[in-house]
Amino acid sequence: MTRGKIIGTGSFVPERILSNDELQLIVDTSDEWIIRRTGIKERRIASKVKDESTADLATQAGLKAIEMAGVTSSDLDMVIVGTVTPDRQFPSAGCMIQSKIGAFKAAAFDVSAGCSGFLYGLTMAHNAIKAETAELILVLGVERLSTIVNWQDRSTCVLLGDGAGAVVLSASGNGRGIMSTHLQSDGTFWDLLYSSYERSLLPQSLECIDLKPFQLKMEGNRLFKRAVGCLSEIASRALRQNNLSSKDISIVIPHQANIRIIMAMAENLGIPMEKVYTNLDRYGNTSSASIPIALDEANRQGLLKDGDLVLMASFGAGLTWGAAIIEWAAC
Repeated sequence: MTRGKIIGTGSFVPERILSNDELQLIVDTSDEWIIRRTGIKERRIASKVKDESTADLATQAGLKAIEMAGVTSSDLDMVIVGTVTPDRQFPSAGCMIQSKIGAFKAAAFDVSAGCSGFLYGLTMAHNAIKAETAELILVLGVERLSTIVNWQDRSTCVLLGDGAGAVVLSASGNGRGIMSTHLQSDGTFWDLLYSSYERSLLPQSLECIDLKPFQLKMEGNRLFKRAVGCLSEIASRALRQNNLSSKDISIVIPHQANIRIIMAMAENLGIPMEKVYTNLDRYGNTSSASIPIALDEANRQGLLKDGDLVLMASFGAGLTWGAAIIEWAAC
């Protein structure tokens, strides 16, 4: 069976670091409270006065993935972008990134699936390769969540950050690659995490942010419970379909939303935290960018070995959730 195989990874984050100590000057919170509740110590914030638009961040991540893959942008057949914070309502971030990297023969488009956007895009790319309608695809997750944050709401502004991650997918030549992907959604719970057309006040210390005319709203407690249950269920489904047990998994790359969600999912699956890669302490929740950023870091640190079984799982607005299992091919 033809599989999509990751042959290159890349990531990029803005220069500006916003620490918990700085947030204490903006909202009623503390470093201790944020770390205890979320595991986050700092996050990256994109600036409107630098080349840090959504397309800019994604371009840098994409070029790194393309370089690792040993291909050129002109070889790409598709550019698929998971994002809920494109620079414009239209054209798509995908088309703007396509132009920036010179992928002129590629079809380019966006996928809006909240924090699950990258796995939704990866699934579409994998299916296109299996169907032999494309041979080489760039899949990105990119967000500038700082542009839609209510900086007066401590329950959300402490969570979110900006960044981009990318992978290049090609047809597997040795049978390794994506073993399966699993997607699900439930729109009846849309009101647990959504955008509302309101503009929040911007603290003077964050005047670099290019705020959009809407902001994120979240019902945290109910969302937390749904996230743990949905992530655990869909990851278990992925294991069953591939006749695997949790002991077979070499490393888990989860969506980096909240350390308590990640720990609860790992416990439900019977996977020790030593096998779970996390970086949310440095980046916060970067939505669709979180899995590909973490995947790139793990890859470049040499944590992914040839033949390793990698489990990825995400959960986001929609509600949407997904999982994928990859038999890793060294790249």
